[in-house]
Amino acid sequence: MSGSLALLSDAGHMAADVVVLGAALLATRIASRPDSTGRRTYGSYRAEVFASALAVLAMLAVGVYVVVEAISRLGDAPEVASGAMLAVGFAGLVINIISMLLLRSGAKDSLNVKGAYYEVIADAAGSVGVMVAGVLIILTGQPIWDVVVAALIAVFVIIRAVVLGRQVIAVLGQHAPEGVDPEDVAGDLDAVEGVEEVHDLHLWTLTSGMNVATAHLVADQGADHGAVLAGARRVLRDRYGIAHATLQVEGAGSDGCHDLSW
Repeated sequence: MSGSLALLSDAGHMAADVVVLGAALLATRIASRPDSTGRRTYGSYRAEVFASALAVLAMLAVGVYVVVEAISRLGDAPEVASGAMLAVGFAGLVINIISMLLLRSGAKDSLNVKGAYYEVIADAAGSVGVMVAGVLIILTGQPIWDVVVAALIAVFVIIRAVVLGRQVIAVLGQHAPEGVDPEDVAGDLDAVEGVEEVHDLHLWTLTSGMNVATAHLVADQGADHGAVLAGARRVLRDRYGIAHATLQVEGAGSDGCHDLSW
């Protein structure tokens, strides 16, 4: 009704949020359910990562659409109803501020909630942008400001999607957890009393706040394997926050692992 691309981009982004937040809520519920099949040995915690991936796709789709539409309007920006832009933009800003306050604390601990939080931040910025565009159109009489602000909103949305997407790829690709250097972990495990060598160390993130590790520890001749295992677990838990670790303690001279081709 207003003819505003900036308002349309903001509305499209918020519509995507409805889908994304619904998926995030569903993923949270799925992740908390016990597995009844016996085949999901890690449970369903990865559901929240897939929901975050959906958020990335939705944000990219909206951002690209608005950029393409903005380019098509360059040089021929239609007249827009600036009053409607200001009214709807203000209403959207109020709603987004409330949503930001509700999601802020959970975004620190969950990739799923972080995705929803980023969506709301982008929405709030979009609402502000719509209001700024409306004011500029009133002051200058130039509808081109609507196109400019719409493009800026789209670029902001795409940047946020890329940032979140890199985190999702890191989790699904089983990269080492953010802030954890595998070489440092190997060095600290090697320094555990009774450890002669560390090999086959793997570190990854199952889902937000749940880091996992596996490693083979070669014990010195005559070392207490139980003490080696307890010391290694303590290092992973206390220094790196890795509470779930599968560690294999091997006797000196063991070479079975070297037969692996990967």
